[in-house]
Amino acid sequence: MTQQPVLLSDDTGGVRTLTLNRPHRKNAIDQELWDALRQALTTAGNDRSVRALVLTGAGGAFCSGADISGGLSSAHPLYRMRTLTEVALLLHELPIPTIARVSGAAVGAGWNLALGCDFVVATPESTFSQIFARRGLSLDLGGSWLLPKLVGLQQAKRLALLAETIDAAEARSLQLVTWVVPAAEIDGFVADLGARLAAGAPIALAQNKALLNEGADRTLRDALAGEARAQAVNFATGDVARAYAAFAEKREPSFTGHWAVPSRDENGSSNHA
Repeated sequence: MTQQPVLLSDDTGGVRTLTLNRPHRKNAIDQELWDALRQALTTAGNDRSVRALVLTGAGGAFCSGADISGGLSSAHPLYRMRTLTEVALLLHELPIPTIARVSGAAVGAGWNLALGCDFVVATPESTFSQIFARRGLSLDLGGSWLLPKLVGLQQAKRLALLAETIDAAEARSLQLVTWVVPAAEIDGFVADLGARLAAGAPIALAQNKALLNEGADRTLRDALAGEARAQAVNFATGDVARAYAAFAEKREPSFTGHWAVPSRDENGSSNHA
């Protein structure tokens, strides 16, 4: 019997779906899966055909966190944490929109993996926990940075120190979930959301995502300078002209993200790259 890969990848219409595939462990992430995630996120960020990414789990759970079933490793924790750090940064800095499709439990690093996505779609049956303190551990995979920004310091301390399990409705009220949809509808909802994002102007979406991610830690002066830089990048693509033309013609634009600034050859003649 052929062993299934720990991470499944599927492409549909510019949307890449990565599925954590260790259902026997509720998709707890072992070293093999950490490495696979790191490689998959790197590949997605470098593949221009991928316009949006969905992260989900197999077998009715999203992710139950890091796999501790094997006990403590003899490797120094700083070495073990390097892969987690790389995965968190890759996900946060991915230049395409990301969606966490959460069915079942999202626990510890698994919840923070979902929070690292741009959108979180859950079902009413989904549950969430920053379980670390109950394991004698502290937050990881960016939780100490993400939670205060999303819910404020007091609620972040409540979630981290009490390590309670909350349901999807409460997670939504705390703005830790973007949408809660019935389980029977989540696949169609995520597919539609992914298609809408994949149809967007890729450079503009990447610039908007970076500006919003960076803006939380910047002064207004810094943010305005970043916005000016981003608009210059946008106007260097053909997508702005396509959008203007589509607006005038009362139709939807077709975005490509292609560079449209003319270059010059050795004779000084103007060419388009």
